Amino acid sequence: MSQKTLDGVGCYTPVSDRDHAMWEELRSFCAHEPKAFGRDPETGHVTGSAFVLSPDHSEVLLTHHAKLDRWLQLGGHCDGIADAGFVAQKEAYEEGGLRRIERVEREVFDVDIHEIPARGDAPAHLHYDVRFLFVAVDKDIRVSDESHALAWVPVADLEDYTDTLSVLILQHKLDRFLSGGA
Repeated sequence: MSQKTLDGVGCYTPVSDRDHAMWEELRSFCAHEPKAFGRDPETGHVTGSAFVLSPDHSEVLLTHHAKLDRWLQLGGHCDGIADAGFVAQKEAYEEGGLRRIERVEREVFDVDIHEIPARGDAPAHLHYDVRFLFVAVDKDIRVSDESHALAWVPVADLEDYTDTLSVLILQHKLDRFLSGGA
């Protein structure tokens, strides 16, 4: 396994075939798209997400996203900020009403590229989502106007909230991470 680095994204160590494919697609997109960190639905764009764990690591904070109407991790658009880790942390604070979170490690936790459906005048487009792992210092949360609800969901029960594979990947990766494996 070798660590990969990308400006605006950070360091990542792909492990699985999925990880390698997602990283390569993200790398290629950033290399060829000058507006990669913008918000143009014609080109797709990089987003930053936060898997925020409870202090004891047993739960993850999910938002019932108002526009997409499904349970997802916290996160959002870079809007021209070429620092996906900063965006992920900022979005966690804004969307979760959290008072203090700490990044578990500096490295990217996961990369997931997925389609966002057409909505209004915006066509369907890709989100090149760069995910980071955080731990909340406490479990106090506050719902923002971007969410219908927030919930601390036991990691073992994620399937009760979502069938979205890009969220369920947390179970496998977190098991591997907490056991100290790569």
